[in-house]
Amino acid sequence: MTDRREFLVSLGAAALAACAPNATIPLPPGELLGMNHTSAHRLLGGIGGAPQATRRTGVVIVGAGVSGLSAAWTLARAGIDDFLVLDLEDSPGGNARAGHSPLTAYPWGAHYLPLPGRDAVYVRELLAELGVLIGDPAAERPRYDERYLCAAPQERVFKDGLWHDGLLPQRGRSDDEWEQQQRFQARMAELKQARGRDGRWVFALPMALSSADAEWRALDRQNFRDWLNGEGFTSPALHWLANYACRDDYGTDYAQTSAWAGLHYFACRRGHGLDAADDAVLTAPEGNAWLVAGLARHAAGRILTDALAWRIEAGQRQVAVDVLHGEKTLRIEAGRLIWAAPAFVLPRVWPAMPGTLREAALAADYAPWLVANLHLSALPQERHGAPPAWDNVLHASSGLGYVNAMHQTLRRQPLGTVFTWYRALHDLPPAQARQRLLETPRETWAEGILRELEVVHPDIRRLCTRLDVFRYGHAMRRPIPGALFDGHRGKLTAFRHPRIALAHADLSGFSLFEEAQYRGVEAARQVLAAARGSA
Repeated sequence: MTDRREFLVSLGAAALAACAPNATIPLPPGELLGMNHTSAHRLLGGIGGAPQATRRTGVVIVGAGVSGLSAAWTLARAGIDDFLVLDLEDSPGGNARAGHSPLTAYPWGAHYLPLPGRDAVYVRELLAELGVLIGDPAAERPRYDERYLCAAPQERVFKDGLWHDGLLPQRGRSDDEWEQQQRFQARMAELKQARGRDGRWVFALPMALSSADAEWRALDRQNFRDWLNGEGFTSPALHWLANYACRDDYGTDYAQTSAWAGLHYFACRRGHGLDAADDAVLTAPEGNAWLVAGLARHAAGRILTDALAWRIEAGQRQVAVDVLHGEKTLRIEAGRLIWAAPAFVLPRVWPAMPGTLREAALAADYAPWLVANLHLSALPQERHGAPPAWDNVLHASSGLGYVNAMHQTLRRQPLGTVFTWYRALHDLPPAQARQRLLETPRETWAEGILRELEVVHPDIRRLCTRLDVFRYGHAMRRPIPGALFDGHRGKLTAFRHPRIALAHADLSGFSLFEEAQYRGVEAARQVLAAARGSA
């Protein structure tokens, strides 16, 4: 069993000391939630059994996360409505699902989308369809609905007893810190405009559009921390920022993150908007669930939840997928299959999967995550410094901070709010971290989270009426050094089969909305092209 004290200590000694006055206040009620690992783990022991019913469809899509719903969106926009989307969970959305309270919606995962650049064609088309991007989706600086542009102040960090604007505190900064920060920003601006010898952006989004120049791809063989030191960036503040960025986007410590991936975080985004800063983000109280809802509208009535795909058989004329739906086995017979679930699951369900593809699917590991939603009866007391922001980061914490679901509201004094707190379990080997997720009770997580937040909000325990915790055992594929361009990921992206197409952000090597959507759209386009070719 996970040691309670060990977990609490990992949140920081300062957090432990700060909570003493509130130690007698009982923990708020709540639930311990998570992806349906119980059903998924049944794959390990095998399921078996003859199907009790058969259903036919043109295309079956396994996975109703962003990739699977983007595939459905693409098929529907092409006039294809003969498809069925399967998902293990009780609702679609994957890592971008949301919860709802009488006060507000709130995210259970991904919570923002940076302004997309012109390369993110599919993202811009979706935003235009939803009315959030106004005008020509291909414009250099389109207009965005201000209701979805994150209201200022956007972010702040708590360090040395004060809240600071932005993520790089300015107070007490030495001349050397200032020089290094300026040089780092200039270097990232330079890399944003850098092109490889093939004429493509060195760092593009989606990443599949990035340069294939071997000189630049060699960055994948070293870690991001070593790259910073090699370039003379030794500033503790810069190293903290780089590590925070890698933990936030990849769930991985920067010393274990590919330098290519680390630089991609800072240099891939070239989105602009009218009346919006270039670093602006699109968000809503429910996080990215509004994007998922927009995609899912095109699959209305064709999503089957609580459905575990446990066996795939691909023939010359069709593909059969055996599904455990409740306690009954259903066989789906389809002309084609789009696999939009994590790649590592596919070898478990497709016995005839080619060996090289099987090896590639199993070649990577996944970052475990913890997300908690704290329902508050009123806004909590503030420490000094920068005013409340949407994204609030604690510098001396193993967590990633929290976002305020009511930040976008026009109500000046909301009756309460929901804080969504995030932590990537980057400080443990992934398998060990997953074991901790399985074994640690909600009360231990809740106590540690409240103790951490009491450092900055002394009365938060008293105001917290509910605290739910959500566990992600395999939240995202980890872009460790060598993982992006060592050949395994390339085997996944190059795979072609007359009946099966692969989607999911795993094909990109890391999980971002733009990547997941791109892979889903491209898989659907493969299916459409194959259907035209066989017609």
